[in-house]
Amino acid sequence: MTEPVDNVGYPQGIKLGVDVGTVRVGVAICDRDSILATPYKTLDRNAKKNSDVRVIASLAQELGAVQVIVGLPRTMKGEEHASARMAAEYAELLVEELAGRGLDVPVNLVDERLSSVTAHRNLHEAGMSSRNHRKVVDQVAAAGILQHAIDMQKARGTDVGSRVSAPARPRPSGPGAPAEVGFAASDGTSRSQNTEGYSEPVQ
Repeated sequence: MTEPVDNVGYPQGIKLGVDVGTVRVGVAICDRDSILATPYKTLDRNAKKNSDVRVIASLAQELGAVQVIVGLPRTMKGEEHASARMAAEYAELLVEELAGRGLDVPVNLVDERLSSVTAHRNLHEAGMSSRNHRKVVDQVAAAGILQHAIDMQKARGTDVGSRVSAPARPRPSGPGAPAEVGFAASDGTSRSQNTEGYSEPVQ
């Protein structure tokens, strides 16, 4: 299941940035004019109960967010491995949680190469000791992801990344079949792939 990304403009207002990790999830927010992304908080990843997903959805609802940007980890060669699939699946969980609350908030995957490296470097340059990086590096990385996205939106005058939509359920054709996730690229093309073979290019 896919939905088109608006090629004429992009959502304008408060947006959330999300940096997904196996242990922690960083969250960032930007102002209503989408000028500056700011680190907000770091959540513990709860893969069993997805309580962190609900916290992000609640934040989006509380702030009246118009979009959620989730970082898509890629290698320097542009390849997508397990971490990219994890981010794609997390984005799908967010879509489902938001939809379950009756919120029509788009969730886009955007390339986040080097976001964590840049976050560590920025913290080091700010004078923070390496031992304290862990407390805030994820939210700083999320801010970097969000800032990159809103800057690109303004420069291009259109949406960026790939929009994620929750699959129609039940979808699997057999026991243990992977869930199908839909993505729509910002160039207007769309396709559906399962989470084991995600390879949608992200700008």
